[in-house]
Amino acid sequence: MTGLEITFGIILIVFALFLVVAVLLQSSKDGGMGVISGAAESFLGKDRNSRLDKLLNKLTPIIAGVFAVIVLVMYLIVA
Repeated sequence: MTGLEITFGIILIVFALFLVVAVLLQSSKDGGMGVISGAAESFLGKDRNSRLDKLLNKLTPIIAGVFAVIVLVMYLIVA
């Protein structure tokens, strides 16, 4: 493995973890599995939860796109 492969591998793992966390922290529209944070609405307040949801809704597709690009770059480096 070259240093470039290791670097992109570490970046890939970090983006994968961030993507998983971003998806899990989003609240669901029907109150199903998206309520991972427990009683976040009553503890943090509705306004803060709403701002977090808006931020996560914007960041998740961006992170997913960057993750896909990194996977493609890793494929090209290894192949």
